[in-house]
Amino acid sequence: MEYIFGFDAEDGSRGLVMDIGSRRSRPADGRVDYAFLKASRKINAMYDETSTWPDRGMSVS
Repeated sequence: MEYIFGFDAEDGSRGLVMDIGSRRSRPADGRVDYAFLKASRKINAMYDETSTWPDRGMSVS
């Protein structure tokens, strides 16, 4: 499953590929950085809460 993420709604320029079997993710562009780690953790947290993979989401800090 692939997710698009960025720091704001207009900046959804990066991709995150989630292996839903292992719950491991990788950045589509190969850059493991804060934004990628935050998006990956948020997606997994949403899965933990609902037992379904989210279609979309938002995180504000």
